[in-house]
Amino acid sequence: MSKKLQLSLAIGDYEIVRALKEGTVQPDGMELTILTNMDSTTRHWRFLRNNDFDVAEVSCSSYLVARDQGMPIAGIPVFLHRRFRHGFIFINTTKGIEKPTDLIGCKMGVKQYQSSAQLWMRGILEHEYGVPHRSMEWFSELDESIDFTPPPDLKLSRLNDDQSVEAMLAEGELDAVLHPDLIKPLIDGDPRVARLFPNFKEEEIAYYKKTQVFPIMHVIGIRQEIVDEHPWVPINLFHAFNESKAIAMKRMVNPRIVPLAWYRETWEEQEGILGPDPWEYGMTEKNENQLRTLVGYSAEQGMIGREIPLDELFVDVSQGRKRGDEFRV
Repeated sequence: MSKKLQLSLAIGDYEIVRALKEGTVQPDGMELTILTNMDSTTRHWRFLRNNDFDVAEVSCSSYLVARDQGMPIAGIPVFLHRRFRHGFIFINTTKGIEKPTDLIGCKMGVKQYQSSAQLWMRGILEHEYGVPHRSMEWFSELDESIDFTPPPDLKLSRLNDDQSVEAMLAEGELDAVLHPDLIKPLIDGDPRVARLFPNFKEEEIAYYKKTQVFPIMHVIGIRQEIVDEHPWVPINLFHAFNESKAIAMKRMVNPRIVPLAWYRETWEEQEGILGPDPWEYGMTEKNENQLRTLVGYSAEQGMIGREIPLDELFVDVSQGRKRGDEFRV
């Protein structure tokens, strides 16, 4: 019996990886131990700081910092998590903040400064709404996934362990918060907290129509020694992720899958705006455009020292035109 390469893979528990997790799809030549029972910030830390996994879904922002610092990690263009972020800017309603430029000079809280969600929204606020990121005072709750030296003109402070940006926003100690998730005061209906963009969906659609960017949050990282020893691993993993996603997208067309009354109509609306595969993998024109944007934001915001070319960031997973689509003997 041939021996398969044993690898650990840490990822989120998403529909687009269900076929991989359940074993319906198996990457050629590999046997995966798949770990999904941890939150994303913990997974990123354990992969980037501890080398706990062979392959992992990791914050794209932190991946850029890791590569800039020469860490032995390679990436493949598989993007398991994307999300528009206009709806995740929260304000204290007593501060007179009515439009984005009212954030200039404010005290802004973040879970961690380095996360992809915050990197995207700082860049979008600056370039789309005229709010320079250095015009605000920043307060970060968590350790960064990768340590970096902030630029000298960036006002960035770390909160004490007993402080949370959500509570500080509600109490008025912070004026606004960028957060990767919906915050508890908003969910609980606290009148002291609201979104900066009440019409966030319309803002996000307009942003996409202007830029063709559906923001990439996470990328797949692989320990460099695995790529060096087994150069066939990245491309085989890439195709396995693609196959798993294709199975998921076909399954999700069925409106009975999700217990939502207007699910099918929402699916059709998404397809009309974002196209048939918003989660496309690979170095497509759209993906290259937004990856260059993200690299530019990271350099502009002082997290990396230069704008890293994309061919330095990702392993080439091409196998030539029209190959692999049909098995030939």
